[in-house]
Amino acid sequence: MDNIYLILVAVLAVLAVGDLIVGVSNDAVNFLNSAVGSKAIPFRTIMILASLGVACGALFSSGLMEVARKGIFNPGEFYFDEIILIFTAVMLTDILLLDFFNTLGMPTSTTVSIVFTLLGAAVFMSIIKISGDSGDFSTIINYINTAKAIQIISGILLSVVVALTVGAIVQWFSRFFLTYEFEKKAMWVSALFGGIALSAITYFILMKGIKGTPFANVKYDLLGGMKIKDLLEQEVFKVVLVNFLVWFGISFSVIKFFKANIYKVIIGTGTFALALAFAGNDLVNFIGVPIAAYQSYEAWVVSGVAASEFSMGVLSSKVPTPTLLLILSGGIMVLTLWVSTKAKKVMKTELDLSDQNTIKERFQPNFLSKGIVKIFQITGSGFNMLIPSGLKEKIDLQFSNTELVLKNQNIKDAPSFDMLRACVNLVVASILISIATSYKLPLSTTYVTFMVAMGTSLADRAWQRDSAVYRVAGVLNVIGGWFLTAFTAFVVSGIIVTLIKLGGPQAIAIILFIILLIIGKNYLKHKSENAELIDLEGLVKSESNSIKGVMDESTKNVIKVFKRVDKVYAILSEGLAKHDKSLLKKGKKNINRLTDDVDELRENIFYFIKNLEESSLSASNFYIVILSLIQDITDDLEYIVKKSYKHVNNDHSKLKLSQVRDLQEIYELTGSVFQEAMEAFENNSVAKLENVLNNRSNIISKLDEKINAQIERTRNEETSPKNATLYFNILLKSKDLYLHKLNVMETFLDNIRKIES
Repeated sequence: MDNIYLILVAVLAVLAVGDLIVGVSNDAVNFLNSAVGSKAIPFRTIMILASLGVACGALFSSGLMEVARKGIFNPGEFYFDEIILIFTAVMLTDILLLDFFNTLGMPTSTTVSIVFTLLGAAVFMSIIKISGDSGDFSTIINYINTAKAIQIISGILLSVVVALTVGAIVQWFSRFFLTYEFEKKAMWVSALFGGIALSAITYFILMKGIKGTPFANVKYDLLGGMKIKDLLEQEVFKVVLVNFLVWFGISFSVIKFFKANIYKVIIGTGTFALALAFAGNDLVNFIGVPIAAYQSYEAWVVSGVAASEFSMGVLSSKVPTPTLLLILSGGIMVLTLWVSTKAKKVMKTELDLSDQNTIKERFQPNFLSKGIVKIFQITGSGFNMLIPSGLKEKIDLQFSNTELVLKNQNIKDAPSFDMLRACVNLVVASILISIATSYKLPLSTTYVTFMVAMGTSLADRAWQRDSAVYRVAGVLNVIGGWFLTAFTAFVVSGIIVTLIKLGGPQAIAIILFIILLIIGKNYLKHKSENAELIDLEGLVKSESNSIKGVMDESTKNVIKVFKRVDKVYAILSEGLAKHDKSLLKKGKKNINRLTDDVDELRENIFYFIKNLEESSLSASNFYIVILSLIQDITDDLEYIVKKSYKHVNNDHSKLKLSQVRDLQEIYELTGSVFQEAMEAFENNSVAKLENVLNNRSNIISKLDEKINAQIERTRNEETSPKNATLYFNILLKSKDLYLHKLNVMETFLDNIRKIES
């Protein structure tokens, strides 16, 4: 039986590696988004700085592992055989929960996850102990460190409100004084901002970094016999003042003599600092429990006492974490940072919600987001009435970014926001985490960094009337996910610890297998999502300001649309022929992606017209007509695919062999015609376009023949109304699809002739 505990410790070690991987994928958003979103420095440089920060932070984590040992429950109330099951349940739940949110692309808190999994497992184990001894359930308070648990939970919730508010206030004043032309301000202004920002970040590094090292408790003569830790806590004003003066001087010198962009320096330094904080603060969330389990096992083995009688009061004492484990953990985190695709998906969520440009919104508005936006609009209108018109004009002028938005709208991979907002994000997050650390207040780095980013976006007018309901809905979704994390972590860890307490090793093996199965399925699903999309290259927004340029760019889009439509139709034909739901589902995904791309082009019409030359009215008309026709094509195909999927999914009658042959014939007939059309577009051949258009009557007559044939079948042979309805829909919409494609070619041909004449 003793061997089972050694096996559990080994399992926890493996789970720790998995938890590190899913944890980094989730938390990379905390320290990468400001640099990635502003595109101030190359991505490779960002990753190197973040990797260095993570590596350093991992080494400074030794003193932060206590939360896993005694922060949530009173270890002396449990025996070794109980505590090892609590730790096992915690790790199984934590890795499952984080992977779930990573797959969704939603940032959640690893701190909240570990706190509530520990709380849930400890509470359920306490209930099992009390019920087994026929005790009083009111004594459960003896098992749980309620004071510490309440402090952690309240600190985390408070950090959400504070981070949003402070981020919004600091960003508003920064933008008001520095505007969007902050790089053109006087040298001393940039140096002053650099001094404030870099001193805040440096103090943050000192608080989160040096305080975690062994030499923080050594007395130094240079400091008057004080410890570094005491100096940082007792001489805050002096440390901050000296820090600021030093960095102000350095900033001024860097700008004056090296002509460097101080904002890029701030972003690079801040990225390193937040990465350091993440590793230093959150490493406990990933390896704290396995390390506590290993140290519990060591203490139990040495004791020689039975596992069911060995009290775990030993966990109440502070035990240093082996440096080798910290180094290995840091290495795994750095490696994950470079290779994780899920980390990029989680980052995109925050970047989309804080984007300054007009983008395709990911979240749909709900009644709550609409209500919140309406309340703020009414409140804002009331405040506006109190502000003098002159001051309002001054504020609007300072916040004016129309030129920047118009410029960025047609730049592929344009920055989500400028360097000033990126700096404010990093500085405010650093200051808030530093303050919390100095007062020993627990918080979630995810909550702080995310809510600061949302606060700065709000203050920076990134949430305009056209996007506010979508962005607020997104924030509410993320916050709702945080509460879901807490509730799910508590309940699931409690259920798992109960099952493994009752079921023993067999239950652990079954639960572990199920969790690995779920994670594997999520991984394969995530990997196949993009692989199933037949053409990941999106349609190109028009950047030209003349009819000739717009036609050239539209030609590329039309070719892409025709190719993608052709491939989806091929999938449709095969799926119906085989009555294969998975193929039709693949076609559905691809037509949805194409529809999204076309919608994005239509949403860009405003910026397209704004950037045109005043004389290019014909270019506007041409572009709008082409987009409308492309929209008609995608709508027709989307209708066919969705009706077909619904038919097969409901397991209605298969298409008859004659219908399958007709459908294949239609695909081959129209496919060959449009292959010629695409070659005409690619070669800019008027003759080929004319040839395709001249043959239209032959194709239309053949399509009509197929429709008439189906009418005859329906009158004489058809027995399934569902089958007949589906096939008529396919034939009629296929004809519409063909006609819309011909209209595209006619529009191009007419405009080519106008240009030539």
